[in-house]
Amino acid sequence: MTAPKTPGWLDWHADPSTPRFRLPPGTVDAHCHVFGPQAEFPFAPERKYTPCDASKEQLFALRDHLGVSRNVIVQATCHGADNSAMVDAVRASGGRARGVATVRPEVSDAELRELDAAGVRGVRFNFVRRLVDAAPHEALSTIARKIAPLGWHVVLYFEAADLPELADFFGSLPAPLVVDHMGRPDVRKPVDGPEFGRFLRFVERNDVWVKVSCPERLSVSGPPALHGERHAYTDVVPFARRVVTEFEDRVLWGTDWPHPNLIDHMPDDGLLVDHVPRIAETAALQRKLLVDNPMRLYWPGETA
Repeated sequence: MTAPKTPGWLDWHADPSTPRFRLPPGTVDAHCHVFGPQAEFPFAPERKYTPCDASKEQLFALRDHLGVSRNVIVQATCHGADNSAMVDAVRASGGRARGVATVRPEVSDAELRELDAAGVRGVRFNFVRRLVDAAPHEALSTIARKIAPLGWHVVLYFEAADLPELADFFGSLPAPLVVDHMGRPDVRKPVDGPEFGRFLRFVERNDVWVKVSCPERLSVSGPPALHGERHAYTDVVPFARRVVTEFEDRVLWGTDWPHPNLIDHMPDDGLLVDHVPRIAETAALQRKLLVDNPMRLYWPGETA
C-alpha cells in the first residue's frame, strides 16, 4: 500500500510553458530528481516527507520539452540511501544522464564500482537539518575517502548561516566539491555583504563548483515564475550573476525538478529556463554554464 503525500505537498507543474530562450545544443540540467514511482521504488522509512510520484519518463519528457540534452539526477532524500530509483533512471537514459548518490560509510568498494558503472559520479551530503538527521563528520569523511579514487565529487547542501561552522570540514574533504543552490544565501542581505562574501571566498579558496539553481527556493519577494512572468525572482538575480561572473568556469545550472518541499508556489519550468539569460548575460557565459562546465565535470572527454 502506498503512503499518502505530506499534507500541503505541491505537485510539479503539469503543463510548463515552452521557453522563449533557446537553450544551446548540449545543455545539461545538472540538478533534478526522480521520486519513485512509490509502487515500484518505495520511499525510505526514515524520510522526512512523502512526495508525489515523479518518474523517469516524466523527467525525460520535461527534458525534451525544455530543449535540454542531458540530466544529472541527484538522489532525493525521500529515498534515503536506496539509490535504486535514481540508478534506474540513469541507466534508462541511454547515456544522457549521470547520477549523484547517497551512500553510508559502510558502503563497499564493490558497491561503489557498481554505481560508477551505472553512471554515478558523486555523492551528496545534506546538512539542512529539516531534511535529514545530522551525520557525524567522521562518517562523511570516510565516504569521501572511499569515493576519491573513482574521481567522484561531493555535492553539498547547506544553508548560508551554517557555513562558518562547516567550511573547515568541507575544505578537508579529499574530493572536488559541488554546492547546491549557491549555498542558500539569505537574499534579504546585501550581495556585497559579509555573509555572501564569506561564501564567495570559500569557493575561491577551495576546489568548488556552484549550482546557480533554485531561485524559487531562495526568493523572498519574487515575483514567482508563473503566468508568463518575464522578470521572476528579481531578488535572487544579483547573487546568481555575481557567482556566474566570478566563477564562470565552475558554475552549473539545474531545474531542481520536481521541486521537492516547496510550500509557497510551484514554478513553471519553462519560465525557469527563461530565467537563465538574466543570470548569465552573454552567449559565452551561457555556453559555459549550460554546456561546457557540466560536460567537463560529468562527461569528461566527451563532446556535447
